[in-house]
This record gives sequence, C-alpha cells and structure tokens, in this order.
Amino acid sequence: MSNQESQESCLFCNIIAGNIPSSKVYEDDLVYAFNDIHPQAKVHVLIVPKVHVANVVQLADHDASLLAHIVHVANQIAQDAYHGQFRLVFNTGEDAGQTVFHAHAHVLTGEVLDE
Repeated sequence: MSNQESQESCLFCNIIAGNIPSSKVYEDDLVYAFNDIHPQAKVHVLIVPKVHVANVVQLADHDASLLAHIVHVANQIAQDAYHGQFRLVFNTGEDAGQTVFHAHAHVLTGEVLDE
C-alpha cells in the first residue's frame, strides 16, 4: 500500500465502514478499536481514528484533541483488559513498520512485556 492511499482503498476505512469484518473492542464517534489479527502481546488492540489521515504526525496536526482521545481510549482498554498498564505504539512511515497508511495506535497489554 502506498503512503498516498485513498479512503476508498484504505483497509482501516473499510473496516470502520463495516465492509471488512473485525473484532470490535470499542467504538465512539471519533475512533474505532479492534483486535489485531497478528497480536504481538496477549492483548493487542488497534485504535483507529475515523478521520482518514496517513500517520500520527498528520493526526496531531489535524486534531491534537483526537490524539489525546486515543490515549484516553487506550487507557480504558488497558484498564478493562489488564490493570491499566500498557504500551502505546504509533508506527510512522514504511521504515518504521507502518503497513497501513491510516493513523493508528497499537495498544499492547495483558502481560508483562519485554523491553
């Protein structure tokens, strides 16, 4: 997928729209959260803003309060799934491991994580 993919071809936009099935964990007017299909921890949830922006930098530039909301939702998920401790990861760019160019946060928790 390219860094410039359109909303129509975006995997996460299609998941949010219900065109592709997912295992929903949380949803509100701003974000959609679902279990990662290749989990890297006991709990591995992706939080995706409903607005299509390519990465976390564009998200912060577009709406910093939405970025703060994602952190709040990550904390809620970690409180529900574990005792509130979690790792929050945003990959930005191909060299950093970003494979879907729609901003998203990885919430990793549910066990003691390696450094």
